[in-house]
Amino acid sequence: MPVTGLGPGRRTAALTAQGVASRAAIVFLLCAGVTTGASGEPAQPVRVTVSHLARAVCPGEIVLVRATTSAPADAVTGRSPFEALHFARAADPLVWEAVLGIDISAKAGPVRLSIHAEAGGSAADAIHELVVAPKTFPARRITVDPKFVDPPASEMPRIQREAKQMAAVLAIVSPTRLWNGPFAVPAPGPATSAFGRISIINGQRRTPHTGTDFQAAVGTPISAPNAGTVVLSEALYFSGETVIVDHGLGVFSFLAHLSRRDVAVGDPVKAGMVVGLSGVTGRITGPHLHWSVRVGPARVDPMSLLAILGRQ
Repeated sequence: MPVTGLGPGRRTAALTAQGVASRAAIVFLLCAGVTTGASGEPAQPVRVTVSHLARAVCPGEIVLVRATTSAPADAVTGRSPFEALHFARAADPLVWEAVLGIDISAKAGPVRLSIHAEAGGSAADAIHELVVAPKTFPARRITVDPKFVDPPASEMPRIQREAKQMAAVLAIVSPTRLWNGPFAVPAPGPATSAFGRISIINGQRRTPHTGTDFQAAVGTPISAPNAGTVVLSEALYFSGETVIVDHGLGVFSFLAHLSRRDVAVGDPVKAGMVVGLSGVTGRITGPHLHWSVRVGPARVDPMSLLAILGRQ
């Protein structure tokens, strides 16, 4: 998914719609530096157009950013206000793709993506604009025994240590795409709890639910949503027996509340490979699988990932 070059400023707008996803592009092209070909004549500068594919452009969603170049590019890089964009070449040699995550807490408004491409000594830069729409997530009020809500003071050092550990794991971005083909749900049961729901427990507002829960009796095999590398496999205070799979390019799957883990840190996994069994470990009151997806630091809806890069 490349960008534009240096030279006369040129504006390209691309807007298409397809199925549940929306594609839109507002690209400002700047012509690239001119190189010479084998004959000594000036070579054509690389040109780039940028588009995106999304279920919706709002908090908690995934956006597939696509750059198309006029010639095969050697490299494509990019940045957003949230984080760097990590591009990989698609099946088409003229197309590069990156996954952008819009965090659940993102504010509504315009977002500008800066993209740079290089091809055969020619370079191009482009700006692609998105508009993040506001979104309101549902809330529920429940009353439970406080012991299920407020951790004892004695556990706070562990909780803080694990939070730092999690941040460190998610900060390391694999520079290549490790996933293969479409993503799939990691458990056979139906979804039972939606992404983003806000719980008001015993009158106190809690952090929103940043994953999707699936019905899964204790001992149900849990599979990797796609290929990748295991970057965490251990028991954590809140999520219990937990496995995190790095799918590459900043995309991670977080599988929680397992009764058994069958993989270790560093293990490569294939799509559909069993990584453990479901359970009731951690701070929950009944057996289920919790699946979270992160794109770098962004907390996004796993169902958004399936809508754009997978199958239900």
